[in-house]
Amino acid sequence: MLLLVVALLASIGSSVALGSVSISPGSLYRALTFSDTADPVHVAVLWDLRLPRTLLAALVGMALAGAGVAFQALFRNALADPFVVGASSGAALGATLALTLGFSAGWAGLGPLPLAAFCGAIGTVLCALALAETGSTSSMASLLLAGTALSSMLSAIMSFLLLWANQPWFQAFNWLLGSFSGRDWSYVRMACPYLLVCYTTLQLMARPLDALTAGDDVARSLGLSVRSARLIVIGAATMAAAVAVAFSGVIGFVGLIAPHIARLLFGASHRILLPTSALLGAILLVWSDLAARTLLAPVEVPVGIVTAFLGGPFFLYLLKTRGGRLA
Repeated sequence: MLLLVVALLASIGSSVALGSVSISPGSLYRALTFSDTADPVHVAVLWDLRLPRTLLAALVGMALAGAGVAFQALFRNALADPFVVGASSGAALGATLALTLGFSAGWAGLGPLPLAAFCGAIGTVLCALALAETGSTSSMASLLLAGTALSSMLSAIMSFLLLWANQPWFQAFNWLLGSFSGRDWSYVRMACPYLLVCYTTLQLMARPLDALTAGDDVARSLGLSVRSARLIVIGAATMAAAVAVAFSGVIGFVGLIAPHIARLLFGASHRILLPTSALLGAILLVWSDLAARTLLAPVEVPVGIVTAFLGGPFFLYLLKTRGGRLA
C-alpha cells in the first residue's frame, strides 16, 4: 500500500508539472514552497489552477473506486458500478433541468448545476430504494431492477427535455461526460468533508461487506443484520457517487477498473480492498485528467471519454483472460 501512496504522490507531481506551461522539478519545489526565487507564473499556475484541479480529481477517483467496491460486494457482481442504482441518470436529469429551466440558485457554495445533479442522484436512489421495499420481498435484485427501470425512464425524460427546450447538446453532454476544468480550491474544500465521511463509513463496514459477499445466509449466521448493513453501505456509496457527480460530472469505468486491479493485486478482503482501490482510483483519474487536458491541447476533451477509452479495452481483456466469468 505504501507503494501506491508513493505512486499517487508521483502522479500528482507529474500532473501539476505538465501542461501548456511545463514546470521543472526544481521550479516546482520553489513554487510549492513559495521561495523568493520562484517564478510568479509557476506559482500562479500551480496554486490557482493545477493543484486544486488535480487534488479534486484524486478525491473523485477515490470516491468512485470506493463506491464501486461497495456495490460490487452488495450485488456480488463484478460488473456493478457506482451508478448501478440510478445515481448517474438522476444526476444527468438534475443537470438537464438546471440547464433547460435556467436554475440560478446555489447552496453551501454549490452552483446550480452541481446542486441539481446532487439532488437528482440522491432523489433517484431514494426512489429506487422505496420501490424495492414495496415488493413482497425486498432483495438486491429488486433494487437493481428498480434502479435500471428508473435509469431508462430518466434518460428518456432528459432527452425529451433537451429536444423540447432546443438546448445546445454540446453544453449538456460536455458536463455529463465529466470534466475538472475550472475547478478551484472551493470545490476541494466542499468535497472533502462529504467524501471523508463516506469513505470512513465504508471502511468501518469492511467486515460486514466480507460477510455480505459470502451470501445473506452466511451473513445472518455470523450475527449480521443484513438489511441494516445494506442500507448503511448503500447510503455511504450513493453519497460518494453523488458528490463525485456533483463536482465533476458523470465519469464512468473508474469504479469498475480500480476495484478489479486491487482485487487481483491484494485479494478480496475489504479491509485492504477499500483503501487500495481508492488509491488506484485516484491514480487512474489523475492521469486521465492529465491526458484529457494535454493530448489534444489547446482543446480539452471530457475526462469521461479518456476513462472510457481505458475501461473498454481493460474489460475486454478481462473477459478474454477469465473466460467471461466476471461475476
